[in-house]
Amino acid sequence: MTRTRDQVYHITLQEQGQTLAAFLRKKRSSVPWSRIQKLVRTRHVMIHGNICTDEARRLKDGDVVKVLSEPAAPPPKPRDIKIIYLDNDVVVVDKPSGITTTRHHEEASWPARRKQLQPTLDEMMPKIIRRYASSQSRTRKGKQKPGDNDRYAPRTGPVYPVHRIDRETSGLVVFARTVPAGRILAEQFRLHTTHRRYLAVAVGRVGEGTIITHLVRDRGDGRRGSSSDVGEGKRAVTHVKPVQRLRKDGNTYTLVECQLETGRTHQIRIHLAESGHPICGERVYSAPRHMNVKDHSGAQRVSLHAAELGFIQPSTGEELRFESRIPLDMSRLIERLSP
Repeated sequence: MTRTRDQVYHITLQEQGQTLAAFLRKKRSSVPWSRIQKLVRTRHVMIHGNICTDEARRLKDGDVVKVLSEPAAPPPKPRDIKIIYLDNDVVVVDKPSGITTTRHHEEASWPARRKQLQPTLDEMMPKIIRRYASSQSRTRKGKQKPGDNDRYAPRTGPVYPVHRIDRETSGLVVFARTVPAGRILAEQFRLHTTHRRYLAVAVGRVGEGTIITHLVRDRGDGRRGSSSDVGEGKRAVTHVKPVQRLRKDGNTYTLVECQLETGRTHQIRIHLAESGHPICGERVYSAPRHMNVKDHSGAQRVSLHAAELGFIQPSTGEELRFESRIPLDMSRLIERLSP
């Protein structure tokens, strides 16, 4: 089964200033206004990875507009998000696919009602922590010593993002719970001393190796990618190792392990695509045209999962490491593609 491809538009300087509806009307001149408006209202349009239901939103240079072939599913609810670890400095969660880690800076000033249409994980965390702390308190009631419940203190303040994973990517994310802890964790990510291992299902027969490029925000077509000029962009290093060979209807796929030495935006997605092995379900980054690579997997989202995360606890100096199992949708994809 081949899924109809989503359409992606990269807004240029000449196109900025238009409303979202006006822009889509120009791109789809045969579609009536009423259909364009309905497309926006029914969760078919994303900007920078977030659902946009505001047809009057003014587009800016550099905006990435994606028109989905199917309406986006409602965002996960707090009860769907699992806390893996919680203490007074940090919280580690297992993020499901379909929710953005943090809000794009241009959306920070949105009114609360508008944000509720597409909440981000960091905005939901205070409620998630309260639910978790309450459940832990009930479980431990009668078994605690004085002061033993500090770890589960349900502080209602905000959490502080120190890294992020894409909306469609599932897996482990850590947030700081205090400003000092946030600074320490952010420095660990900046210095690349954290441990991050991902699992992905990629098109083709992927071999073991290390991909090293310099990533730029615009490779010449409005998309992120690698530059041939080593003086441009930021150095990006991904270690790739095949885990399992898959084959379906004459097409080859590989379950791969990707370990990040650096952590640039969309690094794994770009590196695998540029090497001729785009991740199954990828609709933004494609293999070089001369390779003629097609994805027939039928994956419903980018098949990428943050499986391991490790860092140093900000206060104690303890080395913490966590694991997350492959989610059900990826497990089913692997099963379907297995010989």
